[in-house]
Amino acid sequence: MADEESYITKVLPQSIKFYLPRTEGYMDVVKEIVSKYDSISLIEFDGYFEGKFEPVKYTRLEVHTAKVEERHVIEYANKIRNRLRQNSLALELNDKLVLVIKR
Repeated sequence: MADEESYITKVLPQSIKFYLPRTEGYMDVVKEIVSKYDSISLIEFDGYFEGKFEPVKYTRLEVHTAKVEERHVIEYANKIRNRLRQNSLALELNDKLVLVIKR
């Protein structure tokens, strides 16, 4: 009878999903987020936001982590919004949709 390999498990209960437009500078943002979190998932889709009829390519970037400070994530999302020159940026924090909108 073979010995079972020993292993550990981690539960990462907090999730953050950033909805990033595929504009200039977006890949730098992706690389920055990857450096903060060990792993991410990316899903590409067409988005029809802000009443536009023509789709814009978006990427949903999802990370999971053990601890999230909501205020810091929202402030970071606002920095991303500015870097990508967007009027708004959407993200989900633990299944709550948050819109960061230029004042």
